[in-house]
Amino acid sequence: MKIAIIGGGAGGLFAGGMLSQAGIDTTIFDGNEKLGKKLYITGKGRCNVTNNCSKEEFLSHVVHGEKFMMSAISNFDSQSTMSFFENLGCHLKVERGNRVFPVSDKASDITKALIKNIDISFCKIKLNEKVLSVSAQQGNFVINTSKSNYTFDKVIIATGGKSYPSTGSQGDGYILAKNLGHNIVPPMPALVPIKLKDSFCHQLQGLTLKNVKLKTVINGKTKEFFGELLFANEAITGPIALSASSYIGDSKPDLSLDLKPALDHQTLEKRIMRDFQNNLNREISYIIRGLMPKSLAGVFLKICDMDEHKKVNSITTKERNKIIDYLKNFPLHFDSLYPVETGIVTAGGVDLKEVNPKTMESKKVKDLYFVGEVLDIDCLTGGFNLQAAFSTAYACAKAIIQSVKN
Repeated sequence: MKIAIIGGGAGGLFAGGMLSQAGIDTTIFDGNEKLGKKLYITGKGRCNVTNNCSKEEFLSHVVHGEKFMMSAISNFDSQSTMSFFENLGCHLKVERGNRVFPVSDKASDITKALIKNIDISFCKIKLNEKVLSVSAQQGNFVINTSKSNYTFDKVIIATGGKSYPSTGSQGDGYILAKNLGHNIVPPMPALVPIKLKDSFCHQLQGLTLKNVKLKTVINGKTKEFFGELLFANEAITGPIALSASSYIGDSKPDLSLDLKPALDHQTLEKRIMRDFQNNLNREISYIIRGLMPKSLAGVFLKICDMDEHKKVNSITTKERNKIIDYLKNFPLHFDSLYPVETGIVTAGGVDLKEVNPKTMESKKVKDLYFVGEVLDIDCLTGGFNLQAAFSTAYACAKAIIQSVKN
């Protein structure tokens, strides 16, 4: 039994380790000069390898493919992933938001552990060898690469999506799957910055806001994201903006920021009244700077159409109410999402209706499997996407090992 794995990323390496440890003849093809190239840049080079959460919580962070992932996460969850790496000598730590990183803060240690788990007696690694085509012929698969032709009994496509094309994720897996008769849900950006029409973004570039709430209205449905937000040159980014982008797709959402989510409207009104009473002869900018960073205060007053030098004692009730409203609903004007290539992950991919969720085997082509981001699965930021790669790879490898034994 000969197995080909196309793609030496997280899912491909994990599956390769399991299959080779089971003594199955496996070959991993990767067009790059080294394995796990995308892993090296995940988590800003630290690799947020999973999220230390329950299966239920994991599923609540799956944007597309929640039902599909139920079986895979039940059989290999975040605790399984953490044990896997710890047993390979790659020690882990849990940080804010249950994000899990290697203690060393080096993404390379995650890649080294995955490679260490591969039994090279049973696994050949073909680097700098891009797979150009896969065809199913008389119960076998013929793989044509940039260097040669090969025949295999089973094929696993683990090529990733279209994000970070410099790491080799150029959408090749979609083409291979389509040529084998699969429907591809059009790739969309996920976990990308949100470009705004607001000119003040340039002014606020580099400003980080913590503990704020980004409110989105997408196709009439309201969704809110609490946490950290960062202003870029012409966009918002940071965890809550990236998470929101996964739900936006090709819609045109209404966006606003709640700058004081810990206070309801009534409590905030009392605080503002108190601040006003205690500072009647001060300029309004003094009050606003006490509520937010200085760089945002100037922009905020401009949006409120208010002179920053105006004395508090001359602020009208209407103006005060406007300040309170904008503190709870600071308007942002959506332009577009950054392109799919800039995303941390890609939404879209191989249609889940055509894949068995328990084994990752194609329902259209026997002995063809898909793992990881090439599938139409994407999750929120926080280690959930890598966990999806490991869970689907485990399901796939386990099914192949059982089929060989039978």
